Amino acid sequence: MNSRRDFLQKITASAIAFTVFPHTGVAGKEATERPYDGPVLRVAIMGLGSYGTRVAEAMQSCKKAKLVGVISGTPSKIKDWQQKYNIPEKNCYNYENFDKIKDNPDIDAVYVITPNALHHPQVIRVAKAGKHVICEKPMALNAKEGQEMVGACKKANVKLLVGYRMHFEPHTLEVIRMRNAGEFGKILFFQGLCGFRIGDPTQWRLNRQLAGGGSLMDIGIYALNGARYMIGEDPVWVTAQETKTDHQKFKEGVDETIQFQLGFPGGAVASCLSTYSMNNLDKFFLNGEKGFAEMQPSTGYGPIKGRTNKGELKQPIVVHQTLQMEEMAGIILEGKQPVVPVDGEEGVRDLKVMDAIYEAAKSGKKIALKL
Repeated sequence: MNSRRDFLQKITASAIAFTVFPHTGVAGKEATERPYDGPVLRVAIMGLGSYGTRVAEAMQSCKKAKLVGVISGTPSKIKDWQQKYNIPEKNCYNYENFDKIKDNPDIDAVYVITPNALHHPQVIRVAKAGKHVICEKPMALNAKEGQEMVGACKKANVKLLVGYRMHFEPHTLEVIRMRNAGEFGKILFFQGLCGFRIGDPTQWRLNRQLAGGGSLMDIGIYALNGARYMIGEDPVWVTAQETKTDHQKFKEGVDETIQFQLGFPGGAVASCLSTYSMNNLDKFFLNGEKGFAEMQPSTGYGPIKGRTNKGELKQPIVVHQTLQMEEMAGIILEGKQPVVPVDGEEGVRDLKVMDAIYEAAKSGKKIALKL
């Protein structure tokens, strides 16, 4: 096993078979018993790599969202997807001509699943074409880019959502419910550990021009975003330290390991670790005056497991991407409001904190935040 990703892919394959979460509309046995006849979000996926494939597979179980188009720079992938998912030729585009989706009434939204550095220009082009956008996280390389993307989508009167799949995950939402109900009392501390040993040194995630950084831009955003939704506040300061043991693999500007600390207005503090050099790191811990919540795995593709001071969490096991696309279809088509936001502004808040983490790691100073 070369990385946590390989392990998670194997787990998810088996998890898909028994996934069901009826009350949110995720397809399963319930879907065959009660045919859905409401509005359907017709989606084109941009970027047909491993995660794009995972999303496409998960969408086969959706009722409210349907894969209808593809955008890729690889003609052979387009042909394969056409055959596998019955995608018509008129809904297939490449990176040069996808602006033409403006004239295609059969596509409602584009899910951008490309390297981080491409998100900004591609999302803006999709918005100008008049289509709603779902963008993988991190939404951009920095907060300035993210804000420009939000502005472009507002100007075009289209929605911009970010691929925060954990914001819909049942165990996660149960912990948030318990916290909101005061069951943990005053929140004091959060710990987020996210990491794996990264493999191929030539992959885009280790290319600063494409990734915008290293582990923080890939896996660390889970701990950062998790600290915010688990504590239920936005941080007001950050400190950070970077550690690098392999300067050959992790070039200048590509972080191997970053530890960062966040301070929150209610007095809680968070201690987080993001790394590309250690496996077995996928854990959240939330501590309050009356109780605690521990999740491990906390953000992997599934199944999520957790416990609180009241016992084991026993929420339904779901395919995250299926549930995410169902709920995002509801947001776009029906104006649904999620418990935890997944809009562009949410993405910008994370980017502001990430900018500050890099600044703090470089300067050694505590950086004040105003989100």
